[in-house]
Amino acid sequence: MKPFLGFWEKLEKPFFVLAPMANVTDAVFRRVIAKYGKPDVTWTEFVSADGLCHPKGREALLRDLSFTEGERPIVAQLFTAHPEKMFEAAKLVAELGFDGIDINMGCPDKNVMKQGAGATLMRYPKLAQEIILSAREGVKASGKELPLSVKTRLGFNEDDLEAWLPNLLEMKPAVITVHARTKKEMSNVPARWERIKRSVDIAAGSGTLIIGNGDVTDLRDAEKKVLETGADGVMLGRAIFGNPWLFDRDKKAVTVEEKLYAALEHTKLFEDVWGDTKNFELMKKHYQAYVNHFSQAKELRVRMMACHSVKEIETVVNTFLVQEKKSV
Repeated sequence: MKPFLGFWEKLEKPFFVLAPMANVTDAVFRRVIAKYGKPDVTWTEFVSADGLCHPKGREALLRDLSFTEGERPIVAQLFTAHPEKMFEAAKLVAELGFDGIDINMGCPDKNVMKQGAGATLMRYPKLAQEIILSAREGVKASGKELPLSVKTRLGFNEDDLEAWLPNLLEMKPAVITVHARTKKEMSNVPARWERIKRSVDIAAGSGTLIIGNGDVTDLRDAEKKVLETGADGVMLGRAIFGNPWLFDRDKKAVTVEEKLYAALEHTKLFEDVWGDTKNFELMKKHYQAYVNHFSQAKELRVRMMACHSVKEIETVVNTFLVQEKKSV
């Protein structure tokens, strides 16, 4: 029996997808990205399946899982160490109308690993299999059919790909995304894309698609890595910072004015969507990325980092653009 691929089967290969990044690819930034350079597939931030199972945590987490039609196909990423929680969360996510469910089995965050989830699951392959099975049963209980995928790494402390990957393939997921480092390595060493090639070889004939992840700078780099490895697709993460045009194949150059207006639009949307529920300080990491590599960038960035509202950002940005036009 081959994996159920769902929407993945309709995608032209190679496909290029947006990585899930906590406090980065939130419901707001995803909308900005969908407008300026839509990826072939969008991921949500990772969301706690345990939290979704508790009334107190569910309300806030459901806001994190909000999405627009323009982001489709969109995959909800969940994490947990408890099969029964994954069952309930997967059922809920399917009922919310997502196109797929992804299970995080690679996150090295200490708080996540303390719960036995994320990268910790690489140490417990049988539990990992139970969680995949529970997700499938949860989706089935919703009356729907969604493709399941897993995002993982080469291993926990050591590269254990040859033993770890077959455990996942046995459960017939539609897709496995392999971050080409171990948990121990975090992002402190270069991603080893030759191991993505090995992943493709291991998965050959299984029907499961392989996505490579790690240190991809842009679409040209992603296309090069596909040719080198035979991967079905590539996931891009950090390259999206300050560059919502990343997935736009036709965009040749971005002007300073375009960058600043995108930053302003991002800020307005952040305030509209989150209001007082999320700290405005979360936008500061985006300003650091948007405001770079142009004359007076440092001075402008310092002024933007001192702002605390969309009105202040709007004033700073518009003042800068007016001054720039006068100096031309």
